[in-house]
Amino acid sequence: METQKSGERTLLASILLSSPGPLVLGTALFFGRSSTQIADFVRRTSELAAIFVSWIVFRRIRKEEEISFEHKEKLEKIANLSVGIAMCLSGTAMTLIALLSENTEKGNVIPALVIALLGVITNSWFWIRYTNLGRSLKDNVLTVQSKLYRAKTFVDLCVTAALFVVVIKPSSSVAEITDLAGSLIVSLYLFVTGIAVIAGKSSVVKNQITKE
Repeated sequence: METQKSGERTLLASILLSSPGPLVLGTALFFGRSSTQIADFVRRTSELAAIFVSWIVFRRIRKEEEISFEHKEKLEKIANLSVGIAMCLSGTAMTLIALLSENTEKGNVIPALVIALLGVITNSWFWIRYTNLGRSLKDNVLTVQSKLYRAKTFVDLCVTAALFVVVIKPSSSVAEITDLAGSLIVSLYLFVTGIAVIAGKSSVVKNQITKE
């Protein structure tokens, strides 16, 4: 069906649009050393991996001629476990970086600020898109993506605010506090999302038709 094709195209678009973020932020780390910037780089890399796994699972499930509820649930659990563990590890690492960092010189964080601001706009659109597709297909993968992009939008707002303060007041105590708070918010998001993904149940009820 066209809705299923739209779901796959949207996941692919998510991968393509998310790919430049880690590359740009990784390059920007040579010029800026904000803990929020480092945390944001790890977050975006983890999210890109999560979206890629979701795309593979979605394609696998949709291309199966006959798929049982048990097999579909197994595929989703494998993907959720791998993505959840990666996010938890990233969240823990970023918490340690934020709390143990002694470097007060932030450098140039404007590239990261631009990426975060564009992320707010892009992720808001994907949030709405996945919400509509998830409701139409009643698909677990797309529904989880809707929740992911809702969280991504919120975190990008936090990162944008934190880095904006660093730009306008780079040497102030306010910038230090805001930068630390921003990195901790990103870390908490990664950890909580990872736990939720690992512990999450399949949103597909057993009487749902798995092949339209």
